[in-house]
Amino acid sequence: MPTRILIVGAGAIGAFYGSRLATLDDVKVSALCRSNYKAVQKHGFRVESPKYGASTFKPEFVYGSPDEARKAKIQWDYLLVATKALPDVNDDSALLEDLVGPNTSIVLIQNGLGVEQPYAQRFPNTAILSAVTVASAAQPQPGVIQHNRWTRISIGPYLPHLDSGGSGPRPDTDQTFTERTTRLVSLLQEAKVADAETYDHAGLQFVRWHKVALNAAMNPSSVLSGGSTNQTMALDPELSRHLAGVMQEVLDTAPKILGRPLPSHLATPERILASTRKNTSGSRPSMWLDWERGSRMEIEVILGNPIRMAREQGLEMPRLQAMYALLKQAQIIRDERQKQDRQHENARSKSSPKL
Repeated sequence: MPTRILIVGAGAIGAFYGSRLATLDDVKVSALCRSNYKAVQKHGFRVESPKYGASTFKPEFVYGSPDEARKAKIQWDYLLVATKALPDVNDDSALLEDLVGPNTSIVLIQNGLGVEQPYAQRFPNTAILSAVTVASAAQPQPGVIQHNRWTRISIGPYLPHLDSGGSGPRPDTDQTFTERTTRLVSLLQEAKVADAETYDHAGLQFVRWHKVALNAAMNPSSVLSGGSTNQTMALDPELSRHLAGVMQEVLDTAPKILGRPLPSHLATPERILASTRKNTSGSRPSMWLDWERGSRMEIEVILGNPIRMAREQGLEMPRLQAMYALLKQAQIIRDERQKQDRQHENARSKSSPKL
C-alpha cells in the first residue's frame, strides 16, 4: 500500500515539500487548496527551484474544500498542515475533522509557538508531529511555486507530557509517534531533501523557540519601522542592538520553559545578524508583507504565545511585550480604518446616479 499524504493549505511551502514527496513511487500526494484550486486542478503545480530545477507536480487528488476531501473517505497516513497560524481568527484544526483516521499523523509546518495545542485538544489520540522549516518559497501566481533557497525541515513528535511538570512518559504511544516522525523524515531524505532532520520533543521545541527568536525580532521590527528590509535593520546601529536584545530575551527564556539548557548548535544572535548583514536581496519579513496587504499577521503565535508561556512560569519578556502591545493595537486600528473605508465606498456606490 502506498503512503498517502494530504497537503492542507497547499501554498508555497506545502506544495514545495509535497512536490518532493511526490517523486517517490510509493507515495501518493494530494492537495486541499483554497484560492489556487482551479489552477491546480487544471494544471497541477509548476515548481521552479534553483536546487531541483523546473518540474510539474500533479497531485493524485485536488480538493477545493474540506467537505470534498471528507467525501473521498481516504485513509491518510500524513496530513501536512501548512496554513498560516492565526488562532485569533480561526481554529484550523477544525479543517481536519473526519479526515483523521486511526493511523493518521498530523504534521504542522507552521510558524510560532503553541501551534500544536488546538490539534492535540481536538485529536487527543492522534500523533502530532511538529515541524519547522527555513525553506524560502513563494507562489507568485496560482499554482506556480518559486522555491528560492534552503530546504531544511526539522520534525519531532509533540509530546508535551514530557515537559517539566508534565505527567511523564507514555510508552504505549510515545514510541509509535516517534517512529512515524522517523518514517516521514526518511521519505523526505529519499526525496532528496537531504537536510530533513529528526528531533525528540524537547529538541524540536528548542528549534521552534530559536526560529521564534528570529521571527519575533525581525517581523514586528520591520512593520514598526515602516517596512525596513532585513539587511537595513541589521546594519542600523540602534535597530541591530534592538534585534539582538529581542533574540537574546527569547533564547534566555526558552531553557526556563523547557527545563533544559539551550543546545549549543543553535546560532547566536550575533551570528544571525552577521549573516543578515550580508543579505543583499532586499527581502523583508513576511509580517511586513501581510501588513502592506492589509492581511492579518501572525502576532499571537510569534509574540503573544511566548509571552503567555513565560508568564505561566512567573517570567516576563518586556521587549516582546512592548512590540506585542504596539503591533496588536496598530492592527486593530488598521482593520477598523479598512472597515470604515469599505463602508464609505459602498455608500458612495449606492448614492451614485445610474446611467
